Amino acid sequence: VPTPASNPQPNPSPQGKGSGEKELSYTPDPAEKDLIDALGLAGPKAAEAVAAEDFAGAMAALATLRAPIDQFFDAVTVNDADPAKRSYRLSLLARFRDAVHGVADFSRIEG
Repeated sequence: VPTPASNPQPNPSPQGKGSGEKELSYTPDPAEKDLIDALGLAGPKAAEAVAAEDFAGAMAALATLRAPIDQFFDAVTVNDADPAKRSYRLSLLARFRDAVHGVADFSRIEG
């Protein structure tokens, strides 16, 4: 039976730590840590901007994720053989998706 310590999964919300995100059972790669930190800052800023109907501010907050997400995909194997790493990394990407969808559902754009 998996325990939270053996199968950590962050809260898929863009809020990050403090809203139910579980601790890692391994030391994250530097690029992974950078994305975790960037999401912890950009997600709440984007959500606050949307709540204030400041959509330019929300997009600016999301734009700060470009370098960390690029670095993450360049340096980290998401589909790692270690199930804890794979699960956490997929959940981290879900947090990224949720942060973006909190501003706009880009899948609805045609073309």
